[in-house]
Amino acid sequence: TDRKKLHTAPVGQVFRLRPFHVLVATGGGYAGYRKYEDYKLEQLEKRGIEVPVKLASEWEVALYKSVPTRLLSRAWGRLNQVELPTWLRKPVYSLYIWTFGVNMKEAAVEDLHHYRNLSEFFRRKLKPQARPVCGVHSVISPSDGKILNFGQVKNCEVEQVKGVTYSLESFLGPRISTEEMHFNRAPPGNSFQQQLVTKEGNELYHCVIYLAPGDYHCFHSPTDWTVSHRRHFPGSLMSVNPGVARWIKELFCHNERVVLTGDWKHGFFSLTAVGATNVGSIRIYFDQDLHTNSPSYSKGSYNDFSFISNNNKEGIPMRKGEHLGEFNLGSTIVLIFEAPKDFKFNLKAGQKIRFGEALGSL
Repeated sequence: TDRKKLHTAPVGQVFRLRPFHVLVATGGGYAGYRKYEDYKLEQLEKRGIEVPVKLASEWEVALYKSVPTRLLSRAWGRLNQVELPTWLRKPVYSLYIWTFGVNMKEAAVEDLHHYRNLSEFFRRKLKPQARPVCGVHSVISPSDGKILNFGQVKNCEVEQVKGVTYSLESFLGPRISTEEMHFNRAPPGNSFQQQLVTKEGNELYHCVIYLAPGDYHCFHSPTDWTVSHRRHFPGSLMSVNPGVARWIKELFCHNERVVLTGDWKHGFFSLTAVGATNVGSIRIYFDQDLHTNSPSYSKGSYNDFSFISNNNKEGIPMRKGEHLGEFNLGSTIVLIFEAPKDFKFNLKAGQKIRFGEALGSL
């Protein structure tokens, strides 16, 4: 008679999975996987071991491109804009911070409850003093990230990572008409690379910066220059992390990207924002007509827009360090520019860099 009653429930109710449980389990598993992958790469870098290049075959690339990454990225973008309950914000953002090593002490607003959704958290602003802009060197890093590659452009080929190249012309698209540029065009018989170099004795240089999901997601002007033209390639939205960049040749030419071209004091200058999986949104602050990852645009085409008009003969002037645009999540910035032969990069491949730090100078 002293026994207590035991209340039972059907087995189906006891083990029924709820969406929140699935979210926590999936997020936790992915976080652990990312930590393990980062640990392996760190160990290889510390030991000075280079990961051997193993390129994907044509059928592997075709299979990857068949995945509806553009549709998935649009869905992810809508999910990111869903307002989270106040009580859920801190655990969700804390998991993201732990997974990708986000430094919230640099954020203008450190309180996690302030960010209503994931999109606001991704696009968080920094404290003004967090990124001092180098005033000594002529070219600074436009963003936080990791240096994948840099150097001179040779034989119309650019390295996306060491040993893996892509075509300069495929990446930038056909040469822009001379009416939209401030400088004279090279003779048409020259190679595409030679046509970009406008001053005798200059060379063409490139630098590739990978933005990880935990990095600051805005990008800025890397130097004082004038933007004359924008070219938008709809493209695919494959991952651009260093592992995939080593695996797929011409990855940056496959993916959606926004190419800004113009000139600086030494001639041709371009900045390209390359999209990636879940980065369907590339925003350029002064370009309200740009709409990336739109279903109205088909792959394999490109859309041009000139900032030079009857009312604006010069284009869009940009000062070094000025806000230029932003990504959702993380992606890649590619700089391709003309400079004298004595231009030197102050970099090492694989190093971490922050917006405002020097890339190189004369």
